[in-house]
Amino acid sequence: MGYLSESLGTAFGLIVQLDREVLGAVRVSLSTSLVATLVSTALGVPIGAAVGLGRFPGRRAVLTLLNTLMALPTVVVGLLLFGLLSRQGPLGDFGLLFTPWAMIMGQTVLATPIVANYTLSAVAGADPRILPTALTLGASRLRGVWQLLLEVRFGVMAAVVAGFGRVVAEVGVAMMLGGNIRGYTRTMTTAIALETSKGEFAFGLALGLLLLSVALVVNLFLNTMQQR
Repeated sequence: MGYLSESLGTAFGLIVQLDREVLGAVRVSLSTSLVATLVSTALGVPIGAAVGLGRFPGRRAVLTLLNTLMALPTVVVGLLLFGLLSRQGPLGDFGLLFTPWAMIMGQTVLATPIVANYTLSAVAGADPRILPTALTLGASRLRGVWQLLLEVRFGVMAAVVAGFGRVVAEVGVAMMLGGNIRGYTRTMTTAIALETSKGEFAFGLALGLLLLSVALVVNLFLNTMQQR
């Protein structure tokens, strides 16, 4: 217990003193996760709305695919994108591997199915009269869908928050595609893994406490949105 309490005290000290290494990992984590969430929102909300409102052949297969992708292992995403972005891969000439952009690509793949599924559920649970009423009043279908999304905005916001929560705490994509480069691609999760393996338990604990704080805020916000 002495070791744990001493490490906890050191961890709080690092947080209060705004340690540069700690803040650097937090900055990379939040910046890449936020960008990935924005891209995932731009992709996932239209996909979720289209599948939720559409009636087309193969819809059940699309639903199954989206549900499957929600549970996609991060290391599998990292492995596939590593092959695409490596020097021998088809996208190797762009030099994206071991950059924040590679991490954002991987996180986008992870978050988009979650945003799409949450949006789909929100749209499916909306009043079925909203879209037909908007169309009857002369709105275009796109305008009518937009009105429907406004009506279920809390569900859409929950989708965005859930997507962010998925990527901010992941480690596989960040490690494999980012390379855990200090001050550049080192996130909270990869820094925790590295520093703990080096014996810097207090440093890892400081980042762990910050990551738990982010997760707590995300989940509180998500629960609030789901109750609206």
